[in-house]
Amino acid sequence: MAIPIDPRGSWGLPVPGALPRTADLEPLVARVLAPNPSPMTLDGTNTYVVGAPGSGQAVVVDPGPDEPGHLAAVEAALAARDARCVAVLVTHHHGDHADAALPWGTRFGVPVAAAAPDVAGAGGRVLAAGERLRLAGTPIDVVPTPGHTADHLAFRLESGAVLVGDHVLGRGTSVVTHPEGDVVAYLESLRRVHALGPSALYCGHGPELTEDPGAVLDFYLAHRAHREQQLLDALAAGAGSVDELVAVVYAEVSRAVWPAAAQSTRATLAKLAAEGRVELLADGRVRPA
Repeated sequence: MAIPIDPRGSWGLPVPGALPRTADLEPLVARVLAPNPSPMTLDGTNTYVVGAPGSGQAVVVDPGPDEPGHLAAVEAALAARDARCVAVLVTHHHGDHADAALPWGTRFGVPVAAAAPDVAGAGGRVLAAGERLRLAGTPIDVVPTPGHTADHLAFRLESGAVLVGDHVLGRGTSVVTHPEGDVVAYLESLRRVHALGPSALYCGHGPELTEDPGAVLDFYLAHRAHREQQLLDALAAGAGSVDELVAVVYAEVSRAVWPAAAQSTRATLAKLAAEGRVELLADGRVRPA
């Protein structure tokens, strides 16, 4: 199987560390970068301020870490749009996206909305797949995108842009966490977002993807198929543990992300086992079926 080519390699995207702290992406959306860079969060968590110009309102999507400087930057972005926050939306429960949700909801005096009840909190709103929110002068469609986590959502805007959280990253590929993640669900979610024909993908980490979002989604699908084949080839060559498989399949990737790669590997092996293509042994090893 040929190695899939990432179309973003020729797009001239900002290099790591070069994303501005705040940016207006389109009339509906501003991005505020949280100060939590890491190998997993890339430049940091992207918090989005979304609202119709002139409405005087906005929603905050994925507030990220509860950090005073980040809150000040988001409040400045709201002030620049002459808008008050009317809701906090969260794509999924991971702390780098959700830790500030309840504290900021309290500060702004607004509800938190998410798929997981514990993220939304006692006074919050549990979002259902397919519902349309009408907030801040604009419709926001709730798109179910399970896979990275079971509770993952994306939000489609009337401009055609989709806020995709950790479903798609501005650089590299997303992790399917294990055991809560699900590769089959993840692939279905990629196809669901693709079918929306997004005009842009606003990612939870890394730069926005505007040049050809469909090509990125095609690459993500091809990348997953390629990883599956790599795992099968490594098993056929004698690798038998998750650590051995990661060392072979992710040899070109920084060891700093190997723990995350192990999660995706376990999730992919679960898919292959369900399909009868590999056998998961009691001692934790794996062999071809």
